[in-house]
Amino acid sequence: MKGFVDDIEKLTTENDDFRRVLYTGKYLQLVLMTLKPGEEIGEEVHEDHDQFFRIEDGRGQVFIDGQPTDIEDDDAVIVPAGARHNVVNTGDRPLKLYTLYGPPEHRDGVVRATKKEADEKEEHFDGKTSE
Repeated sequence: MKGFVDDIEKLTTENDDFRRVLYTGKYLQLVLMTLKPGEEIGEEVHEDHDQFFRIEDGRGQVFIDGQPTDIEDDDAVIVPAGARHNVVNTGDRPLKLYTLYGPPEHRDGVVRATKKEADEKEEHFDGKTSE
């Protein structure tokens, strides 16, 4: 099959990994994330990437260029290329979300169970797509 078709809400809410790359196209990438209470993605800037976040479960805050905004179930966030950003779980249960990078950011198929593991192992996109 070409492309990706699945129940994204179910996949996102059932994911317990910090980062799970589901599908990588030439120009777009789908990644699941789960942040434990108090955990954050970590402040970052993608100079040549736009990024979309969809919150499926939990609550937190997104920071875009220092501006905090509360987020919760069903919220969507777009971070333009060049903006400093972070997502923080401020709730008392896991924050479950998916993100779309355009173009891809991570190596296809990578799964990092914890933030520590993700921070220790580089996995930047190497040009290989899912198909």
